[in-house]
Amino acid sequence: QVQLVESGGGLVQPGGSLRLSCAASGSSRGVNYMGWFRQPPGKQRELVAGFVVSGRATYGDSVKGRFTISGDNAKNTVYLQMNSLEPMDTAVYYCYLNHPTTTYWGQGTQVTVSS
Repeated sequence: QVQLVESGGGLVQPGGSLRLSCAASGSSRGVNYMGWFRQPPGKQRELVAGFVVSGRATYGDSVKGRFTISGDNAKNTVYLQMNSLEPMDTAVYYCYLNHPTTTYWGQGTQVTVSS
């Protein structure tokens, strides 16, 4: 059974930083099939960052230059380093893992950017 467990969310002031982690168990797909979406209040879920099959990272336009995704295959864990956070980054952040016939999701972790 595949499980994704996220951690690292919280409350941060504008301009601050947070680092999210997502540990996968029950899967040997590796971090190249993992990434992050987020869902701001009252809005649809949107891509934040993810790896494509080649191992290259892709980012949503609103986070380019501020967020960095990285992964550790030995730990089956993907990270999201978020810098220069803005109130518009407030959202529930979800980790995902793509399998051939389905996508698995974590339970979500709340990130709130506010002074």
